[in-house]
Amino acid sequence: MMPSSSSPSTAPPDYQLKIKQVFAEMGKVVVGQQYMIGRLLIGLFTGGHILLEGVPGLAKTLTISTLSKVLHLHFQRVQFTPDLLPSDLVGTMIYNQNQSVFEVKKGPIFANLVLADEVNRSPAKVQSALLEAMQEKQVTIGETTYPLDLPFLVLATQNPVEQEGTYPLPEAQVDRFMMKVFVDYLKKADELEVMRRMANMSYVGEVSPILTKEDIFGIRQQINQVQISETLEKYIIELVFATRRPADYDLPEFQQYVQFGVSPRASISLHRAAKAVAYFDERDYVLPEDIKDVASDVLNHRILLTYEAEADGIRTQDLIEAILRKVPIS
Repeated sequence: MMPSSSSPSTAPPDYQLKIKQVFAEMGKVVVGQQYMIGRLLIGLFTGGHILLEGVPGLAKTLTISTLSKVLHLHFQRVQFTPDLLPSDLVGTMIYNQNQSVFEVKKGPIFANLVLADEVNRSPAKVQSALLEAMQEKQVTIGETTYPLDLPFLVLATQNPVEQEGTYPLPEAQVDRFMMKVFVDYLKKADELEVMRRMANMSYVGEVSPILTKEDIFGIRQQINQVQISETLEKYIIELVFATRRPADYDLPEFQQYVQFGVSPRASISLHRAAKAVAYFDERDYVLPEDIKDVASDVLNHRILLTYEAEADGIRTQDLIEAILRKVPIS
């Protein structure tokens, strides 16, 4: 019997399987940082920039660089230093003597995945240049504005230990990060595995590319179709407002400690991140637990506390935990 001349219908790609493969490939190099990897993937699939904070040696840079190898994306790493110039990041105009014209030399920001290593080590001018790229997805060189290739994602790291030679990030820029993830020490068993791997001087961690641009946009489309009820949408708004006026939510003891609550970007980020968590759980609907799961990472860097809070040892995490306990789902 002759085969049909019509082309067979192609089955839709199994994105859930590919996400599991990403975690498996990352595990070949990075040990015990599943939480951090999950947060990076949430940012990737929802278009949100991620800020990682933790002491040196916790594989923050290694995790991001390994993730870039698992993706078919253009990756650039920028080591932020106090003498870094905006032109070192975005590019500049150079003079071509042969043709007697100025030409644009694009900087490392023109990539899909940009690792801003120790982002708090650069001065304000560099931060403002990065800010335009993060928010507008474009870069201005001279008098010309150049759009960045999508997807565009900034994954930044900062070291909370060293203060010398660092600059506090402007609140406007910190707010552009979808999540600020605190990276903690490994468990004993995981650190034992890391020690064994890295003590072997012939060890080479190789990973295979899994996701393409088309896969990333396909996953984004499926996450966008995850359903969230009106009740949970209102719950997100209540959480956001509770950071601004704790006394209205039966938390008067925190009112004197809050200088500014979170911005409207927090509610957008909570909405998107909760959908992504539900999608990773292979559900097409959001549960309250999904919102609570990402609440700390989405809110912690957007709450500005007063000097009294610092003097009394009050942390943003304390306020977030109190809000999650008090605010009901009506």
